[in-house]
Amino acid sequence: MRQKVLEISHATMQFGGLVAVNDLTMYIDTQEIVALIGPNGAGKTTAFNMVTGVYRPTSGFIFLNKRDITGMRPDQITRLGIARTFQNIRLFRALSVMDNVLIARHLRLKSSWPGAMLRLPFYRHEEKLMREHAEELLQYMGLWEVRGEKAASLPYGMQRKLEMARALATEPVLLLLDEPAAGMNPAESDELTALIGDIRKTFKLTILLIEHHMDLVMDISDRIYVLDYGNLIAQGSPAEIQSNDVVIQAYLGVQEDDA
Repeated sequence: MRQKVLEISHATMQFGGLVAVNDLTMYIDTQEIVALIGPNGAGKTTAFNMVTGVYRPTSGFIFLNKRDITGMRPDQITRLGIARTFQNIRLFRALSVMDNVLIARHLRLKSSWPGAMLRLPFYRHEEKLMREHAEELLQYMGLWEVRGEKAASLPYGMQRKLEMARALATEPVLLLLDEPAAGMNPAESDELTALIGDIRKTFKLTILLIEHHMDLVMDISDRIYVLDYGNLIAQGSPAEIQSNDVVIQAYLGVQEDDA
């Protein structure tokens, strides 16, 4: 039986007189891929920021595996198992590809600061395992050959993959992808669609994504939520969303009669 990995209950995010997200309720079951779509300014990234602790909801609650994480700090939420990527890629651009992944992996180290500074045996063992895990991720993502290059020197598509590898290095149970196909051509978008599906299967992950590429969304999503002006206007399967008149008018576009 599937269990709810993420549950958002009546969450509202208000900035002064602006309500960016209004009374949002949604859930994601174990190993589902769920998309959150809507026009620009609909509140999608604000919802991500509430889930990841960037914003504390003005009201409402957020649960991860039934644990209330409402208002926790981003680092606490990451430790509990939520990782994310960003619409605008945020890498340590001056560091190598390998170091970008290793930095994320430090989150799971159990050694003390003195143990790390003195390079005690337990820390050296953890460091060895950390590097092995980073190597596996880079090979999986097709980045092994460029592991020594600076992140800033990578082509755009590889930078996207590196950001995803860095997120996976934290060992999440829930992966949030904020417009992963932004800036990609159709071939790259198709490759990304296959990669996201494989990530779910390989790492047994639950995935929530924001995306404007509707082909990707419809191909890969188990369910879809639609926001408009901060309000949830529809939810359902890809087929249900594609045929929903409210969604068509608000987001997918209205087809004019030829007559």
